[in-house]
Amino acid sequence: MNRTAILFVEDDPVISTGLTYSLKEEGYTVYTCENYKSALSVINDKPFDLAILDVSLPDGNGYDLCKRIKEKHEIPVIFLTASDDEVNVVMGLDMGADDYVSKPFRLRELLSRIKSVLRRYKAESGAPSVISLGNVTVHTGQGKVYKNGEEILLTAMEYRLLLILASRPGQIMTRGKLLEDMWDIAGDYVNDNTLTVYIKRLREKIEDDPKNPTVIKTVRGIGYMTEK
Repeated sequence: MNRTAILFVEDDPVISTGLTYSLKEEGYTVYTCENYKSALSVINDKPFDLAILDVSLPDGNGYDLCKRIKEKHEIPVIFLTASDDEVNVVMGLDMGADDYVSKPFRLRELLSRIKSVLRRYKAESGAPSVISLGNVTVHTGQGKVYKNGEEILLTAMEYRLLLILASRPGQIMTRGKLLEDMWDIAGDYVNDNTLTVYIKRLREKIEDDPKNPTVIKTVRGIGYMTEK
């Protein structure tokens, strides 16, 4: 049975040593790197299933590493950071991160989030290959979205939000349930107002008239839904 492999990039030797040991004790294969340059060699040469990236590195940053990973691998990425400022969190999520953990963190919480994002990726890989919503189609195999046959460029979080809604046509999704499904945890680092921003941005890209949406409909006082 193949073990789940994790790329772990962290320049703090105390955190690096402790977490590497704990991950290995949990049964993971771990490629530990202390800087941007060594992480690039792993990205190019080693197969791995998930990446945990420190945002601040001595010779670069986790945002750029996340971009490089997403260009080569369809895997989840978790950021570790000393800053939980919402602007930085949203920027990281937009660049493709799947979760965001602020330092100092509790080991059990991080392990839970690792399992959550891996479980979510497995579930999303089993979604229908093409989902149609009127003149919008979601090609889950390629992670692409088209409107009237032309590709629409979505951020990682916009795509995930659309996929959650599109996978449940006719089902009302409460705001709380959307937040839960998007992160699979009770994530306080992205609040309810941020969900409103993502809904607005997504509608601006996929709706003919964002002020009168027909793809993502508002169910007043409850949440949102889509229809085929």
